[in-house]
Amino acid sequence: MAFEGFYQPKCVRWRSCCGLRWQVLIFLLHLNHIVRGQIRYSIPEEMKKGSVIGNVAQDLGLDLKRLRAGRARIVTGESVQYTELKTDKGILVVSERIDREQLCTDVTPCSFSFEIILENPMELHLVTVEILDVNDHAPVFPNKDIHFEISESATVGARFPLESAEDPDVGLNALQNYILTPNDYFILKKHANPDGSKYAEMFLQKSLDREEHPRLSLKLIAVDGGNPQRSGSVNIEITVLDVNDNAPVFNQSVYRATVMENAPKGTYITTVNASDADGGSNGEIAYSCSKLKGTIADIFIINENTGIISVSGQIDYEKNKKYEVRVEAKDQGGLTDTSKVVIEVIDVNDNAPVINVMSFSSPVSEDAPPGTTIAIINVKDNDSERNGQITCSIDTKLPFKIKSSMANYYNVITDSIFDREAVPEYNITITATDSGSPPLSSARALHLRISDVNDNAPLFDKGPYSAYVTENNSPGMSIFTVSARDSDWNQNARISYLLEDTQISGTPVSTYISINSETGVLHAVRSFDYEQIKQLKLVVKAQDGGSPPLSSNVTVKIMIQDQNDNAPQVLYPVQTSSSLVAEMVPRSADLGYLVTKVVAVDVDSGQNAWLSYKLQKATDRALFEVGSQNGEIRTIRQVTDKDAVKQRLTVVVEDNGQPSRSATVNVNVAVADSFPEVLSEFTDFTHDKEYNDNLTFYLVLALAVVSFLFITCLVVIISVKIYRWRQSRILYHSNLPVIPYYPPRYADTLGTGTLQHVYNYEVCRTTDSRKSDCQFARPCSQNVLIMDPRSTGTMQRMQSEKNILDEPDSPIEVCYLFPFVSIYIFKCMFRVDFLPTVREAHLSIVIALSAPQSRTAALCK
Repeated sequence: MAFEGFYQPKCVRWRSCCGLRWQVLIFLLHLNHIVRGQIRYSIPEEMKKGSVIGNVAQDLGLDLKRLRAGRARIVTGESVQYTELKTDKGILVVSERIDREQLCTDVTPCSFSFEIILENPMELHLVTVEILDVNDHAPVFPNKDIHFEISESATVGARFPLESAEDPDVGLNALQNYILTPNDYFILKKHANPDGSKYAEMFLQKSLDREEHPRLSLKLIAVDGGNPQRSGSVNIEITVLDVNDNAPVFNQSVYRATVMENAPKGTYITTVNASDADGGSNGEIAYSCSKLKGTIADIFIINENTGIISVSGQIDYEKNKKYEVRVEAKDQGGLTDTSKVVIEVIDVNDNAPVINVMSFSSPVSEDAPPGTTIAIINVKDNDSERNGQITCSIDTKLPFKIKSSMANYYNVITDSIFDREAVPEYNITITATDSGSPPLSSARALHLRISDVNDNAPLFDKGPYSAYVTENNSPGMSIFTVSARDSDWNQNARISYLLEDTQISGTPVSTYISINSETGVLHAVRSFDYEQIKQLKLVVKAQDGGSPPLSSNVTVKIMIQDQNDNAPQVLYPVQTSSSLVAEMVPRSADLGYLVTKVVAVDVDSGQNAWLSYKLQKATDRALFEVGSQNGEIRTIRQVTDKDAVKQRLTVVVEDNGQPSRSATVNVNVAVADSFPEVLSEFTDFTHDKEYNDNLTFYLVLALAVVSFLFITCLVVIISVKIYRWRQSRILYHSNLPVIPYYPPRYADTLGTGTLQHVYNYEVCRTTDSRKSDCQFARPCSQNVLIMDPRSTGTMQRMQSEKNILDEPDSPIEVCYLFPFVSIYIFKCMFRVDFLPTVREAHLSIVIALSAPQSRTAALCK
């Protein structure tokens, strides 16, 4: 789509005076996701710095925010930047003085171009600024005076070329006309060259008379077409000579020749030839170049005698493709003729392409999709035709390709997916080659870095890991180191080690093992015991620092190695301090008789648990031996009557650890045929015998005291009973009314009588009566009364039962409890067991306290 618009000021006078006109041409191209536009402005030269050229944002349809966000900037290949982009206002202003004549000389139209580049997304806009000429130069003649020597015999109509004035301006502001001051002899005729320049010739309209006017002074005025008009003048001094009738005449009015660019000095171009009909000195012709502009006089030279034109300076096709040289032939009499030589320059491939990087994005993310633009380049070649045709290329082994986006512009785009871990950076060489013969080329290297993306999870060196640690280690000890690597870079490759939340025998693994998050070193949190746990199985996670983070797991098995830290334990025979265990051996035992077997275990494992048995001490070493492997104690000879009844053996049980640990056990052996014989011999255990005698003594003493207390209580109870019975008989024979009364602590149980509320007792019985216990609890309820009309009874009976049974300090209750409490205290003090009969009595007394009817039976027991 193309859009063209022209801005024309409303003031016609301003347009006519300054020649200011605006032209805007915008081309929007959509290719490879890059927006391209083209704008053309026209401004007059010599504008002040800061003058507005145009509103770029408005003309391109861009928002001011887009200009700032896209970092809009001007890119130009020229050494001088004449314009400046104001991104805050979106306008283009003049930044340097613009002199059209200095910038373009006589080339018209005069313009310069530059590019405006925006990023994110990338946009490229071409801006062309045409410089309009202002009439700031007056026509100037190369010399102040022009001298002619003209023979008086010059014929009417003879022409005399005049030097042309030079005006750097162009168009209407350039040289437009020549004016010759009025005179009687000469008139002025104006001519135009093919390139539009103008020159003038004087024609003789009246024969000269040297005797009348030997000298003539005229003035030639050159004027331009500007407003205001400017002019320049030169004096023409004419000296009238004596007769020279014939002027030189060129054999061609126009000569054409070609010359190669960069031709060396002295290179022949062409030869011009003129003839003069006069003879003698008047026929001698001298050739010269006239009306040469600028640097042309330094490029070509003509031999004044032969008319050979040759190269005298540097010929550059890129500056001028064609030269027009005016050649003058002049005889000795001052008569002249002119001819034109057109010299065309043939281009030579002498300029290599020039590569300019307009934009380059580095680094590029490794996940950038194919087709991503990474660079925009501009390639120029000042040569023409085939010599200026350029081909750009990139090494086909690289994952990039180059595509032409518009004239002289190329995009470097990605052609595949990147992998930073395989290739972290690329050196891209862009080669531009023209089509000349021989072709010239140039190269530009771009260093592209690939930025990392977290696309690789950490990898452990191997797995699963196995480690060994000896039990009884010190907490914090380093056990093992796990190591993982990550192919990514920087933060994405920073690995942290973590323990997965698992459990070992129901306990979190963190209570056993800790890990250094940076180094991966596993440390023991506690001291391990092989007998409790033999293996730890945990999962270590390696996690990188990317976003989102990636991780991998590995299993680590830690085997606990056993140490000989447990001594053997003897299971049999059992060693007690309060009892004597003896093995009996009949006197008829033969050789190899199995007396007993020492049984021991070691909770360690392996060779630390290999047990060996040996006899350390013995009453008679010649009688017994111990099996080193099985711990069996056997006779090693026939038992005789001379052997002592009491035999004590000390057996050592030793494991096979380093260092070894051991345990000892004493085995008592009785060599006898009957048990009484054994008891009579084992008299050295005085402690146990005295203990049993003391126990019997205390038991008899306790029974005597309890019996005495019991008889005393029984006598007291009978006495009290008789006393209360007598009191109740007295009340019974009285005439007082009978009022049923139930004390607060009794309740009627459906007319069967009144019973005291149930007492609760806790009786704790164990197999060891010394640890039995009895506790009294508070009655469940008090102050409960149940009324029943069927109840019968007398006040006397109620009162007597109340007095006898319900008083807290009743003698009968005290009597009942006293023996029991005495026995209980005795049991607690001496921690001994009574006979079963005493135990039965103890229990019967406790149960009897729950019901009054059972108390007598309990007492009988």
